[in-house]
Amino acid sequence: MAARRREGEDLPDDRDARARYRRILRFAARVLAVTWWFELFLPRIGLGWIGVRGRSARMQRIARRFHGLAIDLGGLMIKVGQFMSSRLDVLPPEITKELEGLQDEVPAVPFPDIRAEAEGQLGVSLDRAFIGVETEPVAAASLGQAHRARLAEEDAALTGLDAVILKVQRPGIQGIVDTDLAALRRVGRWLSHVRIVSDRVDAPQLVEEFAETSLEEIDYLQEAANGERFATNFAGDPRVGVPAVVWERTSRRTLTLEDVTAIKITDHEALRAAGIDPDEVAQVFASVMFDQVFTHGFFHADPHPGNIFVTPLPGTDADGAATRPWRLTFIDFGMMGEVPPNLRNGLRRLMIAVAARDGVALVQSIRDVGVLLPSADTTELERAMTQLFARFGGMGFAELREVDPREFRAFAIEFQDVVRSLPFQLPENFLLIVRAMSLTSGVCSALNPAFNLWDAVEPYASRLVREEGRNAVTDVLRRAVSGIATASRLPARVDDFITRVEDHRISLPDPALERRVARLEQLGRRTLSGLLFAALLVGGATLRPEDPVLGGVLMTGSLLPLAHTLLAGVFGRRW
Repeated sequence: MAARRREGEDLPDDRDARARYRRILRFAARVLAVTWWFELFLPRIGLGWIGVRGRSARMQRIARRFHGLAIDLGGLMIKVGQFMSSRLDVLPPEITKELEGLQDEVPAVPFPDIRAEAEGQLGVSLDRAFIGVETEPVAAASLGQAHRARLAEEDAALTGLDAVILKVQRPGIQGIVDTDLAALRRVGRWLSHVRIVSDRVDAPQLVEEFAETSLEEIDYLQEAANGERFATNFAGDPRVGVPAVVWERTSRRTLTLEDVTAIKITDHEALRAAGIDPDEVAQVFASVMFDQVFTHGFFHADPHPGNIFVTPLPGTDADGAATRPWRLTFIDFGMMGEVPPNLRNGLRRLMIAVAARDGVALVQSIRDVGVLLPSADTTELERAMTQLFARFGGMGFAELREVDPREFRAFAIEFQDVVRSLPFQLPENFLLIVRAMSLTSGVCSALNPAFNLWDAVEPYASRLVREEGRNAVTDVLRRAVSGIATASRLPARVDDFITRVEDHRISLPDPALERRVARLEQLGRRTLSGLLFAALLVGGATLRPEDPVLGGVLMTGSLLPLAHTLLAGVFGRRW
C-alpha cells in the first residue's frame, strides 16, 4: 500500500484534475515509447534506417498531437509548447513549425467569469474601481487575459493615469498549474531513468526550474515588482519604456498597468508608416536584450512579439526637421531570469569568443559557464567549432538559407556525434537564457530577413572586450605593484647577504658561489626594472585615450627601466 502511495504521490484529488493528469502522462509515455523504439532499439539491431526514413513524418505527427493536447488542456501545456517552438537549436523544424502559433490559439474566458474573479481579488466591484472595462479581451494567454479599462476619477487623479490594462488570471488556474506540474514531475522522474538523458541533463531539476518560473508567473504581485526592477535597470535609457503599475488596483491574481499599447515590434507596415526603420529596431532590440543578460543579469525571459511594442515619440532632429524618435516598450514581466555573477562573466567571455570567431576560446568559455563537465575531452569539439566559424562565421540568416542543405546535414551529423559524446549539464536559469536569446534571434529575423546576428554581437562584444581589458589592466597593475614591492626589497636583501659574506659572517668555501651571488644581485635589479617597465607601459597605454599627456609620459618613461633590463647583462655589475 505504501509503495502504491509513493507511486502516485503527485496524483491530484479532484476527478477532473486526475483525468487531466493521466491524459498528460499517457501522451508522454506514448512519445517515450515511440522514441525508444525508433531511436534506440532499432539501431541496436541494425535496423536504424527504418527510423531515419520515417523520422520527419513521425515528428510531425507527435507535434500535431501535442498541439491538439495543449489547445484542449490549456494551462502549462501551452507554456511547454511555446518553449518547444522556440528551441530551433535542438528540435527539428517539423516540431517547432507546428507549435509556432500556439499562443494565438488560446480561447478567451467569458467576461462574467473574469469579472467575478477580479472583483473577488480587488474586494470592490469593477464599476466602482473603473469608469469602464471593455468586455472583449486585448489578449488571452494561457494563464490569464487582459482587458482595456479606464481608472475611476479618484485613482486617476492619484496616479496620473487614465487608460489602463486590467490583467486577470483565469479562474481556477492555480489548480490547473498544480496538476500540470505534478504530471511534469512524474515525466521528469521517468527521464531520469533513461541513461541517454540522465547522463546529460538532470530532468527533475529542469522541471523544478520550470515549476518555479511558472509559479512566479501566476503571482501578479511578483510580476509588478519585476516590472519596477526592470524599469530601474533602464532608468534614464531612452531606448526602453516600461508601463507604470497601479498598485491600488493590483493583487496576487489581478494586475492593473498603464496602457502602453503601441506598434507591435514585428509589424513592418505600421513601423514604416510611422517613419521607423525595422532594421534599426532589430539592432536596438538585440542590443537591449544583450544588456539585460550580460550587464544587468536580470532579463525578460519571454520577449516574443506580443510582449514588445515600438512606441513612436514626438521630437525634432538637429536641423529642426520633424522626426519620429521611438523606444521599445516591454510588457508582461511574469517570466524573468537572473544570471549569477559567475555565469554572467562566463557568458561575457562566450560572447567575446563568438565575435572573434575563436572556436577554442568558445569551447573554453562553455566549460567556464558550467555547461561542460570538467572531465570532458573537448579536442574534437574545438575542431568542430573552428570548422563551423571558418565555413559559416559572419553569414546572415538570408545567406545561410542559400547554403546547400546537404552541406548543413553533413556538418550537423558530425557535430551531433561530437556533442553526444560529451558529458554536459545545464546551469541554473540557463534554459531561460537560451529561450530569451532564441526569441531575440527570431524577432530580429522577422524584422529583417537579412539580419546578421554576428554584426549585432560584434559591437557589443567589442565593448565587453574594452571593459574586460580595463579589468585585466587593473589586475596587471595590482600584480605589478605587488611584484615591485617584493622586487624592491630583493636588492637590499642581496646586498645584506653579500655584506655578511664579505664580513665573514657567512663563509663561502666555493669561489664560484661568490660569482653566483653577484649574478643574483644583478638579476634582482633587472627583475625590478622589468616590472617597472611593464607597469609604466600598461598604465600609460590605459590612460592615453583619456589623458594623452600623462599617458605619453608614462609610456616614454618606461623606456628607461626597459633599457636597464636589456643592457644590464651586457655591461655587468656597474648597472
